[in-house]
Amino acid sequence: MDMEMELTSGGAAPAVEHAAPAKTPAPAPAAAHGQQHPIWLYLVVWTALFILSACSYLVDYFDFHGYLRWFLIVLFMMMKASLIVAIFMHMAWERLALVIAILLPPWRCWS
Repeated sequence: MDMEMELTSGGAAPAVEHAAPAKTPAPAPAAAHGQQHPIWLYLVVWTALFILSACSYLVDYFDFHGYLRWFLIVLFMMMKASLIVAIFMHMAWERLALVIAILLPPWRCWS
């Protein structure tokens, strides 16, 4: 009899009811996924970088010479690099151990 049913129904298997798929949780909001920093912080840092770059330019414009020139250029360069590492690379919000592990090797190479 099963054989007859298979032949008459075109060989298709009888329909099987499946359980309803499990509901997946809604995606978490963006704030829960990662750190969200206010836009004003980035605007302040961009302004500070612009001012420090202008100061670097003014060192050459006012024609400083010798060690004072190099001291000022390196000082402004280190201040800009510190802002970039702290804010844009998010080192200001990392654990101290991670900051030391990342920043110590470059200092070790210089000594």
